[in-house]
Amino acid sequence: MIAPRALEAAVRLPDVPAYVYDLPALDEHAAHVRRALAGTELYYAVKANPDAELLRVLARHVDGFEVSSGGEHAHVSALFPNRPLALGGPGKTDAELRLPHHRIHVESPNELRRLLATGGEADVLLRTNPDLPVEGAALTMSGPFGMDDAGVQECLPLFTERVRLRGLHVHLASGLDAPQLLRLAATLLDTGHDEVNLGGGMAVSYADPGARFDWAGYGSGLAALRRPGRRVRIEPGRALTAYCGSYVTRVVDVKRVRGEVYAILLGGTHHLRTPVTKGHDQPFTVLPTGDGPGVTDEPVTLVGQLCTPKDVFARNIRTSVRVGDTVVFGMAGAYAWNISHHDFLMHPKPRFHYLYR
Repeated sequence: MIAPRALEAAVRLPDVPAYVYDLPALDEHAAHVRRALAGTELYYAVKANPDAELLRVLARHVDGFEVSSGGEHAHVSALFPNRPLALGGPGKTDAELRLPHHRIHVESPNELRRLLATGGEADVLLRTNPDLPVEGAALTMSGPFGMDDAGVQECLPLFTERVRLRGLHVHLASGLDAPQLLRLAATLLDTGHDEVNLGGGMAVSYADPGARFDWAGYGSGLAALRRPGRRVRIEPGRALTAYCGSYVTRVVDVKRVRGEVYAILLGGTHHLRTPVTKGHDQPFTVLPTGDGPGVTDEPVTLVGQLCTPKDVFARNIRTSVRVGDTVVFGMAGAYAWNISHHDFLMHPKPRFHYLYR
C-alpha cells in the first residue's frame, strides 16, 4: 500500500532511481505507536535506517535511540546532542566502550571486563540469549549474540560502583506478531531485575503491507505484565520506518527469454537489497508513464541492471508493464539503501526526496 502522494511524487521525479520518504506518514505512524505504548519506553533502532530526516521525525516520539557502532553514535549525537543513547552490538571496540551513553548493552563477560578497564562510568544491561522457543520467527538472533545463563552468572560479581548493573536486554527474534512477543515478554519480565529491554522484532509483512503489527494490543499487554516500579523498554526499527519509504525507478527493457518475461529496471538491488536479503517479492506499483514495447497481464520478473541473476526485485508477478513505465517499490523505508552494496558496477547512486506534507 503506497500512499497516493508518494505515487504522485514518483511520476514527477526528474531523475530515477530515487528514494522517496513520506515524512507525514512516518509522523502519523510513530505517533500511533507512541500512544499505544503508554508507560513503556520507546527507543528507535537506528540500524534500520539512519536517514537524518527520518530521525528528526522520530525524535518527536521516541525516548531515545539505540546505536550499534561508533559511526551511528556520532551521527545521532550530532543531530540530537542531549538525547539518551543505548549502545549495542556484539563486537564493540575499546573506543566504542568509552563513548558516552545512557545504557550500554554488554554482550559477554570479556566485554564487561574491557568496559571496566576503561576506568569510566557506565550503566549496563546484560544482553541475554535464553533458550526460549521462537517458532515462526523470520530471523532468530542466536549464536554469537548475548550470553547464556553461565555468561550472565560470570558477569554478576564484576560490577562496581562505577560500572553498574541496571537490568537485562533481550532480543530473540524478528518477524513476530504481538501475541508471540507478549508470550516471550511474560517469561522475560519474570525476573528480579527492575529494568528490562525487550528489543524489537515486530512483524512486518511484505506480502501484505496492509497487515500492520498490533501496537495497541502489544502496548496493553505490556502494561498488564509490567509490575509497579519496573522500567520496560522496546527498540523497534523496521516496524517504525519500513512503511514510509519508496524506491522509484523506470523500465528500460522488456523481453521474453525461454518463455519468461523480464522487465529490466534502472538501478537494482545494489540500491534496494531488501528482497534479496529477505527472500521475498518487493511490493510494487507500475505507473503507466511509458509508450514502448511491453506485455499486458502476464507474469513478469522485475530485475535490475546488475550482472548477476540474483538482482531480482520480484519474481513472476502478474502485471502489465511497458518500456518507460515508472515502477514504485513500497516498504523501502528500512534495511534498504543502508544495507545495499552501493558500489557494485559503479552505477549512479539514487537521489533522495522527502515529502513534507
